Amino acid sequence: MAPRLKEKYDNQIVTALTEKHGYKNPMEVPKLEKICLNQGVGGGVADKKLVDTAVAEMTLIAGQKAVITYSKKAISNFKLREEMPIGCKVTLRGTKMYEFLDRLIAIALPRVRDFQGISAKGFDGRGNYTMGVTEQIIFPEIDIDKVSKINGMDITFVTSAENDVECHSLLEELGLPFNNNKK
Repeated sequence: MAPRLKEKYDNQIVTALTEKHGYKNPMEVPKLEKICLNQGVGGGVADKKLVDTAVAEMTLIAGQKAVITYSKKAISNFKLREEMPIGCKVTLRGTKMYEFLDRLIAIALPRVRDFQGISAKGFDGRGNYTMGVTEQIIFPEIDIDKVSKINGMDITFVTSAENDVECHSLLEELGLPFNNNKK
């Protein structure tokens, strides 16, 4: 069975975006290609267990095995050597991507303290959007009692949109709650 948001995209969003932007062909309508989750662990240089904990939490959140990221350069001021584990990442596509997006919109974002909507400033000019989450405990998969350190993460939505306007329209139709403040 297809995820709820995938069915919504196929049945409603394609027609809505075609009317709004005047696409001639349904294949022109931008689609969500992948969602990348990325978490840097600042204390990972001193304590290797923090990176392992981050990988375990990210795996729970994404529903897919997280991969450890390693440093590319040595920076002596941070006591960082080349090839040291400093974070983790996951790339979601297909069914898992839509299921994660559904959980993010319906469950995780409403659990953010003083939530006013997500900022519309995270577009990169090429049809992608990146947002930051300050606490991993907003996801219901994480048991708050077992969390030793609160970490944030970056979530990047990669779309086939040509520009920011098309990407914003697509993400808004999918249900991302953008705030209306144009600050």
